[in-house]
Amino acid sequence: MTTTQPPRSPNAPAPGRVRSRRRPLRTAVTLVTVAAVGVGAVVVALNRLDDATPVAERCAATADGRTWYLSVTQADNAALITGATVRRGLPARAATIGLATALQESRLVNIDYGDRDSVGLFQQRPSQGWGTVAEIMDPVYSTNTFYDALETVEGYEGMEVTVAAQTVQRSAFPDAYAQHEPRSRAWASALTGWSPASLTCDLAAVPAEEVPADGDPAEPFRERVTRDLGDAVRVAPSDGGDGGLVVVDASALPGAADDGGVERSAWAVAQWAVATADATNVVAVEVGDRRWSRDGATWTTPAPAALAPLDPGGRRVRGAGPAA
Repeated sequence: MTTTQPPRSPNAPAPGRVRSRRRPLRTAVTLVTVAAVGVGAVVVALNRLDDATPVAERCAATADGRTWYLSVTQADNAALITGATVRRGLPARAATIGLATALQESRLVNIDYGDRDSVGLFQQRPSQGWGTVAEIMDPVYSTNTFYDALETVEGYEGMEVTVAAQTVQRSAFPDAYAQHEPRSRAWASALTGWSPASLTCDLAAVPAEEVPADGDPAEPFRERVTRDLGDAVRVAPSDGGDGGLVVVDASALPGAADDGGVERSAWAVAQWAVATADATNVVAVEVGDRRWSRDGATWTTPAPAALAPLDPGGRRVRGAGPAA
């Protein structure tokens, strides 16, 4: 179950997509907050338009002093694959295995071709009982069927990544998964919250034609939260009613009750929001005293006055933030 195209070298940055940023428009910023009890909130701003600087769009995760790049599309799929492990309460090792498998099989792109009848992120074959082509081409379905199979592998958590992946995939190239382990481990650690402030994306401004003239601008974000992270991440309207502000409570995610689990849950959701920002039109994310935005593309520590004020317990953000 390997693709018909050779995988990119694990040391080479993924190609960026160049998109020009637009001139400022006087539109309000819609914020979404992700609350984790005792830690503060992840604040997500949507639909702000920015300046006209061209940007080569890509995302990165850093671990052990090394940065591993993915394209925007690859990062979006990595967020789904890792989000499934967070939702299911699986260890970060499961995310590393899933990401390494998808990098080898499809380069983390949901392709509709492959070796023989293989398709999708994991190059699963209908003839081998993985499902119909339509089902396998649904990345949520294919991700969950991969983890359904992985969870039946006794002791996979202690296996080498390539052994665990091969046990599920039965590839003609059983050792190929190992080359993707360092990149996958960095991305898995960031997206499960174990490595705070380690995942960034360099994105252009949201194009004007993608900013809804009416309706709820946070709806794509809400739908994606539910799709990737499940019903345990609760989304509710803000009491403040400022510019479509909503509160997302991540404290019920599996593992949040563990020692340090609430902070990890907050960072898992925050960095997931960055990785999916291109699809959901997110322009800024705040968690605790840290902030990522399309303007700076890195995690910074703004002056306290620049951060949205929080209710006691850090459960929500009031106010819609600065206008663009």
